[in-house]
Amino acid sequence: MTLSNLNSYGPGFQIKVLASLLNHKEFLINIHDILSEDYFDNQAHKWVVKEVLKYYEKYHTTPTMEVLKVELKKVQNEVLQISIKEQLKEAYKSSNDDLAYIEEEFSTFCKNQMLKKALLQSVDLLQAGDYDSIKFMIESAMKAGQDKNVGHEYSKDIESRYREEHRIAVPTPWGEFNELLQGGLGGGDFGLIFGNPGGGKSWALVALGGHAVKMGFNVIHYTLELGEDYVGRRYDAYFTQIPVNKITQYKKEVSDVVEQIPGRLIIKEFPTGKATISTLESHIKKCIDLEFQPDLILVDYVDLLRSKRNSKERKEEIDDIYVGTKGLARELNLPIWSVSQVNRAGSKDDIIEGDKAAGSYDKMMITDFAASLSRKKEDKVNGTGRFHIMKNRYGMDGLTYGAKIDTSTGFFEISSDLESYSTPSPKQNISFDQFSNDDKSKISDFLLKVN
Repeated sequence: MTLSNLNSYGPGFQIKVLASLLNHKEFLINIHDILSEDYFDNQAHKWVVKEVLKYYEKYHTTPTMEVLKVELKKVQNEVLQISIKEQLKEAYKSSNDDLAYIEEEFSTFCKNQMLKKALLQSVDLLQAGDYDSIKFMIESAMKAGQDKNVGHEYSKDIESRYREEHRIAVPTPWGEFNELLQGGLGGGDFGLIFGNPGGGKSWALVALGGHAVKMGFNVIHYTLELGEDYVGRRYDAYFTQIPVNKITQYKKEVSDVVEQIPGRLIIKEFPTGKATISTLESHIKKCIDLEFQPDLILVDYVDLLRSKRNSKERKEEIDDIYVGTKGLARELNLPIWSVSQVNRAGSKDDIIEGDKAAGSYDKMMITDFAASLSRKKEDKVNGTGRFHIMKNRYGMDGLTYGAKIDTSTGFFEISSDLESYSTPSPKQNISFDQFSNDDKSKISDFLLKVN
């Protein structure tokens, strides 16, 4: 009985194995104790596996491309160096198709090799009558390659948590928000904007999505209230800064602008109260299967999803939907933005606080970042408003920013200069005629004395 290698799987399979070892820490954690460079015939592959294992033993994570470039310079054989470069390039360019199958199959292969090795070594032990050692060796081989990811190991994972790419954030259009969020909303994060009806919440989602697409990110925008075509015209207005009520007259201008946008956008409508979290998850996975990998999810808005939990209390259903949305963000490792209503009292406030959330206060507790957008009647006329940071897991909250807002194009400009960006409440005009004759006489006497 001899140990085998990966030749029978073909070069494409081996490249994808290398890609997983270089990019997926969890896979490497589970397999590092049964991984061997001897399973590969290609000398370039052997070198990559050796460097991956060496780096993992010291830093408990996968090596970066920068690290491999430095180590590659130490290779004396010029031909081997060129071959390694080519194989690394292929590995990093490799698609994620069938990744789960590749990792499972390779893990099984490695486990089988460990078992074969244990059986070969047990022959001599059997002749010596050392049955305890045989038992221990076989049991160790059977346990090899089991799931070892117990979570973030604080003392070992220093390298991982300080890598710049560890948390990939999708920036918002507003620098103030990005600073508070350490770059933007990251994978697994759930952000929420509260506001009163007609205050521009849905336009804020368009601004978030439009900015991400302009930066080259892929976005899925779920609309549970407005039609797909109309939401599409809102994006047209955002990209061209032509008012949405006039955008149909500028089809050519829209086409010219859209052609220059590097990211991709999918707008999907579901009937109000019909879609569930599972509905969104199925659609996202369908998009991924069709080679559309989203970077950001927008839901307008989460409260209009249907809960699988039937309850007499609407609050319990809302809480279930919000917990499910946060769970979806974590499971898919994608940032999700949504919006929600405030109650009747909140719609009258200059600054909307967390206790004015409609339906359930727990909404804010479930999210990672929550802001309110306050726009009273005077603000809508003058194109102003106020963003208030209600909650922020990544930094300060309680801050309020003034905003200039155009809800015909999705234009939002935020500033910490609250007074110049907000419309003050109108002062009440006091008429002299509203006073009684006696009061009028007293006021006249006082004014004569002053003058």
